[in-house]
Amino acid sequence: MSGAIWSAADKLVESSELIIDRPKGSAHPRYPEVIYPLDYGYLAGTSSGDGGGIDVWVGSLSRNGVTGLVCTIDLTKKDAEVKLLIGCTEAEAKQILAFHNSGSQAATLIMRLIENG
Repeated sequence: MSGAIWSAADKLVESSELIIDRPKGSAHPRYPEVIYPLDYGYLAGTSSGDGGGIDVWVGSLSRNGVTGLVCTIDLTKKDAEVKLLIGCTEAEAKQILAFHNSGSQAATLIMRLIENG
């Protein structure tokens, strides 16, 4: 994947207010059986396909750059979205992917390759 997409994603995150409206361990507001494995929220002042802000997952890494993307399709809502992963380890990214590959959702994960040095 082109380095330009990662640079643009980093700039978008850096220039936007990060709102966590569903902290790790909290339940989905309409589906209480759905528990968020990591902090989940959105970038204020941005827009995505569903009309809300761009969705983000926030992991445990101290480096707050974009570490991956999850592309989702939700058959119930009949929509598709891209969600940014910020500071997520590979294990956390796999948790997020599993979260979105449940119920009526399907997803794929694109991880950023980080060069050493």
